[in-house]
Amino acid sequence: MIRTEGLTEVTDADFAEVVLGADRPVLVEFTADWCPPCRQIAPVLAAIAAEEADRLGVVQLDVDANPLTTARYGVLSMPTLTVFRAGEPVWSVVGARSKRRLLEELAEAL
Repeated sequence: MIRTEGLTEVTDADFAEVVLGADRPVLVEFTADWCPPCRQIAPVLAAIAAEEADRLGVVQLDVDANPLTTARYGVLSMPTLTVFRAGEPVWSVVGARSKRRLLEELAEAL
């Protein structure tokens, strides 16, 4: 698993509690060890997690180790970034992007 400093790793076992039960929006990166774009976007997500900590949670979910959550949300490509608010997915994109572009896209979801 690509462990990114500053990001919490969630699993099938704690996804409902950490993500769906959160009191603020949560950005989930569906990721995998074998995914080069996932490694590319990791520092971007870590920076956003630090800068937006007061209004946005940012977590990672390893798709290979957590097939139930991956299948539940129909994730087929990595990285898939999905924002959950009040227990529901409200925004999703696939692929790595620059920090500026991701923040612009996230502004619509927050």
